[in-house]
Amino acid sequence: MNIKTQITKIHYDKNAKGFLFNFLKFCSLFYGIGSGLKNFLYDRAFLKPKKVDAFVISVGNFTTGGVGKTPVVAEIAKYYIEKGEKPAIISRGYGGKLNNKNVHVVSDGVNLYYKADWAGDEPYWLAVNLDGCAVLTCSNRYRAAEYAVKNLGCTKIILDDGFQHRKMHRDLDLVMVDSEKMFGNENLLPAGPMREGMEGFKRLSHLIIVSKNAEHSRAEKLAKIIAKKQGVKTFVCKTEPDYVYNIISGEHLKEGSEITALSAIGQPEQFYKFLEDDYKIKDKITFDDHHQYVKKDIENIEGIIVTTEKDAVKLALLDKDNIYALKLKTVLPLEEILG
Repeated sequence: MNIKTQITKIHYDKNAKGFLFNFLKFCSLFYGIGSGLKNFLYDRAFLKPKKVDAFVISVGNFTTGGVGKTPVVAEIAKYYIEKGEKPAIISRGYGGKLNNKNVHVVSDGVNLYYKADWAGDEPYWLAVNLDGCAVLTCSNRYRAAEYAVKNLGCTKIILDDGFQHRKMHRDLDLVMVDSEKMFGNENLLPAGPMREGMEGFKRLSHLIIVSKNAEHSRAEKLAKIIAKKQGVKTFVCKTEPDYVYNIISGEHLKEGSEITALSAIGQPEQFYKFLEDDYKIKDKITFDDHHQYVKKDIENIEGIIVTTEKDAVKLALLDKDNIYALKLKTVLPLEEILG
């Protein structure tokens, strides 16, 4: 077990203890001071976020990776496209080869300019799946948003993973929480998965509980409890498996097929659970989140490989015809959230 895997295990163990946890807990003190100071300066208006000439929606979370922001970002973009708007999604572009100090247009809503290895898996997936939506990457979200408004005529800005990026003003702050993982051991990084303390609740507009199960009663119950306890309007996002398809031919995979499940996402456990219901999994192969695949990663895997759509955009570069992806469907009351 590598150090990253050990730390992730600690993050979601409420009874974590031992030397490594104690060391990480000590480091969390310094992280907390930095995070707290930043929020204090913005809360007291010593620092002020910059505004762009467009309505800005941030989609973020309290914890590190794997909550399921990307499908929600896509659904929000589709919502605005259907209303005749031109949205732009602004991403940091983590995991791509592009220098994210500069503004890069992955897609202008019509043309695609970079592949997954350069743009990053999530921006590329969004660009491929959203006609009429611009996708840009830059660590300076304000500069990217300004470019989208002035040069691409975008009327709505969606910040992907923007809750802690307080340099830019937003009109709506949506924060997502996984119904199973919740806040892990509730410690700040690096001892826990928390990017900031629970005081962040006072900044958000709406909380979205993400349910990745076939049955959603737990998420619905949590939504009611948190709404009452924190005084914030809370919604449930239902994420369910739809079908498995070949990433080259589009052919659907027959249920009951024997497969190798492969992923490089923040929280892969639920992906494997989705597949277990309908397919015979002979092996599970897990890489670190945002892993850049090379041919040797899969050259010894025989038979059918099933992966996530996020991973599929990178695996497609390897030009193999035995790779399939799990298509998920996302159900979210967007009219109520955004209206």
